[in-house]
Amino acid sequence: MRLEIKDLRVSYGKIEAIKGISIDVEQGEIVSLIGANGAGKTTLLKTISGLLNPTSGSIEYDGKNILKYKAHERVSLGISQAPEGRGIFPGMTVMENLELGKYHLKMRKAEIDEDLVRIFELFPRLKERIGQAAGTLSGGEQQMLAIGRSLMARPKVLLLDEPSMGLAPQMIANIFRIITEINKTGVTILLVEQNAQQALQRADRAYILETGNIVKHAKASDLLNDPAVRAAYLGTGA
Repeated sequence: MRLEIKDLRVSYGKIEAIKGISIDVEQGEIVSLIGANGAGKTTLLKTISGLLNPTSGSIEYDGKNILKYKAHERVSLGISQAPEGRGIFPGMTVMENLELGKYHLKMRKAEIDEDLVRIFELFPRLKERIGQAAGTLSGGEQQMLAIGRSLMARPKVLLLDEPSMGLAPQMIANIFRIITEINKTGVTILLVEQNAQQALQRADRAYILETGNIVKHAKASDLLNDPAVRAAYLGTGA
């Protein structure tokens, strides 16, 4: 299930946020997209998800151009997103939020229960808070819930937008450990993340996005050791 973006351009009015970029994500990979605020990272994920329409270019998934598909139809194809800022429903319980993740799928109760078991294995804390209002969870727990909800859609490609934002260092390490575990189950991951150290340590490959342009693309390990990348994104030139 290969995801390929070709010559994509996306604009907000007269402002071009994505300027003809091309990205590919192979089945089973973790691909990281790093860059400063305003670089266009979230815009790209929203366009892949169908929340924004490009002005030109194509997005191919499993060999077909998916731009004709609406956002919910792309979820049915196997593309699911955990958005920036988590996007949970604070007045609903943990269970109700999780159930929304499979709303579009026609699944038997046994299949739903199976998915819940898998999610509670990844996120035991969610099971402990299953009847609790989502808005009362800690930031880390809310991020777990956002990822868990996206997994309820049984994605083949998971789009993660800033999963470490606002979290304590220990929780960040835990979230990235879980991301690796998810990938090991066969889920392809496109990860947008400002924590470049974690993003590059976990990824197979990475792209660096600056003001709507891809300025560098390489194996994540090579970028992690690139002095220019370290100086710009890791706070050290060493």
